[in-house]
Amino acid sequence: MLRELDPHTDFIPRHIGPAAADQAKMLSVIGVADLHSLVQEVVPPSILKRGALKLPASRSEADALAELKEISGRNQVFRNYIGQGYYGTHVPNVILRNILENPAWYTAYTPYQPEISQGRLEALLNYQTMVVDLTGLDIANASLLDEGTAAAEAMGLARRGSRSKSKVFFASVHCHPQTLEVLRTRAVGLDIDVVVGDEAQGLPDCFGVLLQYPHSLGGIADYRVLTETAHAHGAVVTAATDLLALALLVPPGEWGADIAIGSAQRFGVPLGFGGPHAGFMACKDAFKRNMPGRLVGVSKDSQGGPALRLALQTREQHIRREKATSNICTAQVLLAVMAGMYAVWHGPVGLKRIAERVAYLTAFLGKSLGELGIGTSGSAYFDTLLLDTGAHTSAIVQAAQAACINLRQVSATSLAVSLDETVTVADVHALLQVFAAGVGKSWDAAGQHQLPADHGIPAALLRASPILSHPVFSRVRSETDMLRYLRGLADKDLALDRTMIPLGSCTMKLNATAEMIPITWPEFGAMHPFAPTSQSQGYKELIDRLSAALCEITGYDSISLQPNSGAQGEFAGLLAIRGYHQASGQHQRNVCLIPASAHGTNPASAQMAGMDVVVVASDENGNVDVADLKAKIAKVGDRLAALMITYPSTHGVFELAITEICALVHEAGGQVYLDGANMNAMVGLAQPGKFGSDVSHLNLHKTFCIPHGGGGPGVGPVAVRSHLAPYLPGIVNEAGQLPSGAAVGPVSAAPFGSASILPIPYLYITLMGSEGLLEATEVAILNANYIAARLQKHYPILYAGRNGRVAHECILDIRPIKDSCGISAEDIAKRLVDYGFHAPTMSFPVAGTLMVEPTESEGLAELDRFIDAMIAIRGEIDAVEKGLSDAQDNVLKNAPHTAQMLMVTEWHHDYTREQAAYPLSSLRDGKYWPPVARVDNAYGDRNLICSCPPIESYIEDAAATPV
Repeated sequence: MLRELDPHTDFIPRHIGPAAADQAKMLSVIGVADLHSLVQEVVPPSILKRGALKLPASRSEADALAELKEISGRNQVFRNYIGQGYYGTHVPNVILRNILENPAWYTAYTPYQPEISQGRLEALLNYQTMVVDLTGLDIANASLLDEGTAAAEAMGLARRGSRSKSKVFFASVHCHPQTLEVLRTRAVGLDIDVVVGDEAQGLPDCFGVLLQYPHSLGGIADYRVLTETAHAHGAVVTAATDLLALALLVPPGEWGADIAIGSAQRFGVPLGFGGPHAGFMACKDAFKRNMPGRLVGVSKDSQGGPALRLALQTREQHIRREKATSNICTAQVLLAVMAGMYAVWHGPVGLKRIAERVAYLTAFLGKSLGELGIGTSGSAYFDTLLLDTGAHTSAIVQAAQAACINLRQVSATSLAVSLDETVTVADVHALLQVFAAGVGKSWDAAGQHQLPADHGIPAALLRASPILSHPVFSRVRSETDMLRYLRGLADKDLALDRTMIPLGSCTMKLNATAEMIPITWPEFGAMHPFAPTSQSQGYKELIDRLSAALCEITGYDSISLQPNSGAQGEFAGLLAIRGYHQASGQHQRNVCLIPASAHGTNPASAQMAGMDVVVVASDENGNVDVADLKAKIAKVGDRLAALMITYPSTHGVFELAITEICALVHEAGGQVYLDGANMNAMVGLAQPGKFGSDVSHLNLHKTFCIPHGGGGPGVGPVAVRSHLAPYLPGIVNEAGQLPSGAAVGPVSAAPFGSASILPIPYLYITLMGSEGLLEATEVAILNANYIAARLQKHYPILYAGRNGRVAHECILDIRPIKDSCGISAEDIAKRLVDYGFHAPTMSFPVAGTLMVEPTESEGLAELDRFIDAMIAIRGEIDAVEKGLSDAQDNVLKNAPHTAQMLMVTEWHHDYTREQAAYPLSSLRDGKYWPPVARVDNAYGDRNLICSCPPIESYIEDAAATPV
């Protein structure tokens, strides 16, 4: 056919690692004839529907990008003065090119392995230090999902830390309206009553208070007395605040706030139709042990040198499960890195200059509007003015639309306007001409206009304390400095641009460059989430097409793309189940059955949705114990709300009993929640919505190629069958408010969550087509079984399905090795660094194991390189087991080896420097040197430091100790 001349299938072999000849070799090692035969051995016949997807065929990169460019052109990017938590910003080009567009940053994983993550950990420490500095509080985390969910997390933190017995959480009427809606949604499952009111009228009896500082509509209040009153009654005070405003305002920590939250979006992160953006949280020291999210702390390595690591709650869901402080897993690391580097780039002087320019232009605008007869509400403001436009409101809005300008319409008689760092003097004059036209007057932009003597911040609330005082924020004097700093940090880390990342349950696959290109197009990046819907028709088309494709892939009927992480998708899915049961009059159904092998976010999400967790045992083969499931169903009776099950299981196998399990739950009146974390093993082969599941969340940052970004962003859409569709997350309107009659509220602050990265999965699906998606799944299964087949003689494969096959990942059991000679999974993980690899997933879902997921994107050469490393490490273990190497002083216990460790005058180990650094000859070409030795986790938790003080203040002896 003539079509064969087109390059429509060129992308598929670029995404899939093993070529046809390599696949044949691998199949021979496994012992099967072809991919189809392998799939038949792996996937249960009761659910297998190979090639059933009704999706278009694959397309070329140029063709797909051209079409998406046309779709993006349907968005109308107006000049936005809407504000409401989202502001125009200039992304410094050095950050745009060297972080956002740099695979060394965006393909990295969450820094659970600190030795190969020091660069991004330092960048996150900068971010935490910036937040602590600007908020005036003691400690900050490494980002949350957005301002609305950060407020919801603060509500939970306040409840854990309050002395009050009240169930009431008071939220100021001056908060952003979308924040109030997210609070209401979160409170539903936590038995919290959210009361919204004007704090000037007094506070009710409550355990926590949320104040907006500055107000959503611009006012600035002095909250010192109010905070003292709240504290006297045992309430915890949270300030939702603006980091740029805090360059000029007294920080919340100085007027008594216990917690500060907000968004770092206006620090160099595009609007992106609402996300992704880095939320932030800072708090007093007394709250640190209960603070949700990731926290970067300072520790030391085995040589006594300073080293960074994730501290405290790093994997708390896996330890505390339903008792976890939060279900947060993915955060917004890439965006937090950008925001922190924005502060490094501008420094204290530059940041204050930006804030003052915004403040003075706002003052000039207010004064000039007064000259046009338009009054402003209140005399205290930073960047936002509430305007009394009266009968002229409609005419002003029409004039603004004609000039391609968006204003915030507060009511029929009032408007609000917010300025930001992108606003110039010419922009302000254009605004004034719009208002003048609306009131039937004129504005002389060419006249002599004087700078106002003062801005709108009251003297009593002007910040006296310095900002960004740590030297890291003053180190950059030129772009040359910045380039070298960013390159130096990136060089410390391992990401997908340097090596395979074989993390089980994480699906670290190719994030193709073509898929990444559109996220920086202004047609997507410059859209305000609360712009009129008529202006976002390109986004509507993108969302509709992606939603339809995901429904086809999963077999569900409806989907919401709003959840901005997998854990938020879980929460949204459970809320849908809860809403369905309650609408059916089954209010007593509040028990969620969860297998013992489940990811820790599952029980944490169930608890957030107001459900009681009952654990179902696993059998000796790692499957759900069906007998125990039946017993638990009988025990909970008509309280059964749902079963949460991951499929394929977290043990890396397709369970044969999945359809029986679904039927048992349905017969008992429950719903089946199938966690889509492992969807990469099912695309094109099985559709959960067709074989018994009622709802799933997907991880678009796994299966559908959104990069992990060092720990975010992510997107966790929730897909449902038709009977649950009315209970998907509600979508707020242009005013940020939930329409009346919505059954469930929003789970994210923006209507469509992290909308600006949706082009990535859309392009992946478009470029691969139905045939490419099927092949990707089959090769993911092939790669995992190839690794299992080659390593099973050296390490026991803990679980396998029928025919001895695994799904898309396999678990290596290290426990017998630990029992025989003391070498642990952690020792092997650290030794892999010396071989140039990121470790597999360690001790999840089974303690003392390593879970390997190669994905379809790794070619045979890289798979063999990893296998050779693991076999060589097994040889090193053998030497310990046989007594040829010391049980404590060996290449594994001392791993990883830094260059500094080897460059010592005297060598006191019974292995050579060469064995330490170059265990395989191939490592001599392109050796990765870890910047730090093995990090002391316990020391870091005992001596918690989570900002950037001088090194000498927390390391007693920075000199390297003898090796």
